[in-house]
Amino acid sequence: MNRRHRKDGRKQLLACAAATAVAAACAIGTVAAASPVTSANGRSAADTPMQSQFSEAAREFHVPLGVLMAVSYRQTLWETHGGRPSTTGAYNVMGLTRVTAQDLAQPGADDLLAHFNLSGDPAVMKKFDAGRALRGARAAVDTTDPRLHTLDRAARLIGAPADSLRTDSARSIRAGAALLAAYQREAGGPPGKDPGQWYPAVARFSQSPDAEGARLFAERVFDSVRTGESRLTADGQRLTLPADPRVSPAEPAQTSPLARHASSAAAPKPECPARLRCTFVPAGYAANSAPDDYGDYNVSRRPANGQDIRQIVIHDTEGGYEGSLSYFGNPAVYASAHYLIRASDGLVTQMVRTKDEAWHSANKTVNMHSIGIEHEGYAIKAGSWYTEPQYESSAALVKYLAARFAVPLDREHIIGHDEVPGVLDSGIAGQHWDPGPYWDWNHYMSLLGAPVRATSASAGGPLKAGQLIRYVPPFTGANRPRVTNDGKAVAARPANFGYLYTAPSTRAAVVKDPYLGSPLWSDGANWADKAVAGSAYVVAEVRTGWTAIWYGGHKAWFANPGGRFTVPAGKTSQQVVTARPGAASVPVYGRAYPEKAAYASTKVPVQTSNSASLTKYSLPAGQKYALAGAAVTGDYYYGGTVDGKGPGSRTLVKGTNTFYPIRYNHRIAWVKASDVRKVASTAPRAPMR
Repeated sequence: MNRRHRKDGRKQLLACAAATAVAAACAIGTVAAASPVTSANGRSAADTPMQSQFSEAAREFHVPLGVLMAVSYRQTLWETHGGRPSTTGAYNVMGLTRVTAQDLAQPGADDLLAHFNLSGDPAVMKKFDAGRALRGARAAVDTTDPRLHTLDRAARLIGAPADSLRTDSARSIRAGAALLAAYQREAGGPPGKDPGQWYPAVARFSQSPDAEGARLFAERVFDSVRTGESRLTADGQRLTLPADPRVSPAEPAQTSPLARHASSAAAPKPECPARLRCTFVPAGYAANSAPDDYGDYNVSRRPANGQDIRQIVIHDTEGGYEGSLSYFGNPAVYASAHYLIRASDGLVTQMVRTKDEAWHSANKTVNMHSIGIEHEGYAIKAGSWYTEPQYESSAALVKYLAARFAVPLDREHIIGHDEVPGVLDSGIAGQHWDPGPYWDWNHYMSLLGAPVRATSASAGGPLKAGQLIRYVPPFTGANRPRVTNDGKAVAARPANFGYLYTAPSTRAAVVKDPYLGSPLWSDGANWADKAVAGSAYVVAEVRTGWTAIWYGGHKAWFANPGGRFTVPAGKTSQQVVTARPGAASVPVYGRAYPEKAAYASTKVPVQTSNSASLTKYSLPAGQKYALAGAAVTGDYYYGGTVDGKGPGSRTLVKGTNTFYPIRYNHRIAWVKASDVRKVASTAPRAPMR
């Protein structure tokens, strides 16, 4: 879903804590190149104080070094995140939590409504009752929960000011070690050097409220203990956890004080990979005021009924795990997702069966042919990163779903909600922009086994006009573009995008979108001028240090010194689309519906504005765009009535018209096959040897 700031740029951006000075305007949209062995702050990879800090803390609190380092690795990948909190209030290298009422944005009615009515089907959306939905709005995050204050307890254990644990890595590590030792004592676990005996403390460190989540976290920690880990952090420290393959974790019969997660006995079995701990808590499905006024999803028979699954859409919530489950369980909200992933431990909860059409993206065509995955995240004012348990569980789930439904593991098929278009003119400006600029697509796609980041072997080559490329900015201190909220600067940090300009200069105007009006160019919600990591585009022109792509009907320029921030999209020429011969431009669509004649004899009403395009968009002659999948036939799935017995209910209408999905701008869109022709892109240059 979206956070309140993820739909309306006037709302709170996820990282709008204390404003900070940022780079001058002449450098605001550029990406600096960083040496692979030197961080953005100039630190040598050989300078690794954290390695010593782990060793010293392990000795002081008699915690096995492997356990301490593995817990940190599975929480944060040994990253400090500059003292900024995660989207769920975790801090520093140990991921210790601190969430107060003052840390949370307080959503108003408009903010809550931004999460509702996401079927993307105008015929359904007009039945939505805002007042009814608000009466059942979910509860706020319980900021008195001790699980949200592990930083405070850990600070007391080492006698340090709590605030210092947010920014001081040595204190964070000492406090984490002290907390692990306390958990081990309280669980009655034996002290000592055997890592396997520390299972109770590791399980509790997850802060999971149930056994499944604690077990999932502990299994991953001990995987790291056995196999070892090594990583270069964003601040240039090379940390190494030596492998200890002989470790055998001693899991107790009950990881007290946790209880097994209570799920409905009537709930379906979760659709998850075998090793991923999953539960099933059904989303709401019931009539509201009438049989054709129901929520929160459409019962279907995907893909057996011809409603194939083509994409997986990544979202984040605004609110805690329990609150999100509560709100998804209310059929008045007209919103749902297939899965929700908890931040603390990576527990996966399924809410809608994959055969059914969840209402998660506010686009009917995308909802019909996708799976939606939510990631827990409170409305923390300064939250700016996602926990490693979330990334790991999400990636494991997506790999399983992609293999099961033959979804390609690329950035045209694994997309964010910010890449989904509105269905009609009226829906473009209000479309969501989660998971936002601080979701690490480079890391996520690497976990999927389909990395999109540049390497010394893939990037740096000269480009040619007409070539199909992927934009791959680094998610490091070398790429910290300016971001603002309500005109206030957000603290500089790694981001997943780069700015787009109308000419090859940071002094030029940024790219605008005709549906967005005139938002501030640097506003986080202004997706129009941002190319996101992994996106595929066709090169329009090349100049020294700059690359232009075809984007939203225009040339859009981004800084690309030496071609470092692009990689070829394939080793050979690829198929792209351009306007058909003789056409000055062709229409662009926000959905792929069947032609009107296809509804005949189906008992399904022809949809209002059934064939409408996005009238402010077009694909002009001579421009070329990346395909975002194979050709598709226009279709529309009609839910009808809640019991499936009304005229035409649960019918898939398939047309004879054909569409191509394309990467049109920041978002995906569709063009009619009859309006365009496929042509070969310019072949990439052979790599230099």
